[in-house]
Amino acid sequence: MRLTIRHETRYSYTLPLAYTIQQLHLTPRVEAQQQVLSWQLATPGHVHAYTDAYGNLSHTMTMNQPHQALSIVAHGVLDTRAPDRGRIADGGTLSPLIFTVPTRLTAAGPGVLALAASCLPDGKAMTRDLLRLAEHIFGAVRYQKGATAVDTAASDALALGQGVCQDHAHLFLACCHAHGIPARYVSGYIDPENSGHAASHAWVDAWADDGDYSGWVSIDVTHARLMTDAYCRLAVGRDYDSAAPVRGMRRGGGTESLNVDVQIVPQ
Repeated sequence: MRLTIRHETRYSYTLPLAYTIQQLHLTPRVEAQQQVLSWQLATPGHVHAYTDAYGNLSHTMTMNQPHQALSIVAHGVLDTRAPDRGRIADGGTLSPLIFTVPTRLTAAGPGVLALAASCLPDGKAMTRDLLRLAEHIFGAVRYQKGATAVDTAASDALALGQGVCQDHAHLFLACCHAHGIPARYVSGYIDPENSGHAASHAWVDAWADDGDYSGWVSIDVTHARLMTDAYCRLAVGRDYDSAAPVRGMRRGGGTESLNVDVQIVPQ
């Protein structure tokens, strides 16, 4: 599938800022199932490009002159194909075991432990086990935009019974980590079709041990399905904090207003 994507993030402030720094994961990863045909990133200020510890193509943007608004625009075209049975070839050098360590957002409370025990074996899981977990999470945490924030932990989203894609992903990671199964957070885009869910999306890669395969399988927890060619992968990490498309800090500015517009046109 060919996807044309445009993602604009606009900040405005009630008072001038003296300094802004943003970490950007807005460039698609170099992976076998997606080929970037063109991609541009337009930002103000100074931009430094680098590859982070997880193999993500990343940028740091800084502005150290007074400003009261800023806009970050990523846009381009890529070809995607559906990975066979959701299986993602990973050419990185990191051990999958680093993705078994809980974070603040993926710590497992009693409710998470009970959910994990109902779906997962200890240490290893087959793709069918992982999809069953996704189905249970989809049933336990109803999709509700605005019900949670980016700093909501997995246990809190489960207790609330509502959340968005990042909550589904964090809860999935928490369950896997509780059983020693490697799992990592994925940020990117999805052609929303008629789902009503945001085109900016989050899902997971989990380590599957099937009879003919041992490796990463990419699962969209919010839709309880394997990744297809409708997805563009931007970044992987241990949770939202390490893979967010845009994340930063500022000095001054008063009250912040944020507007995000994502457009995806499939062909």
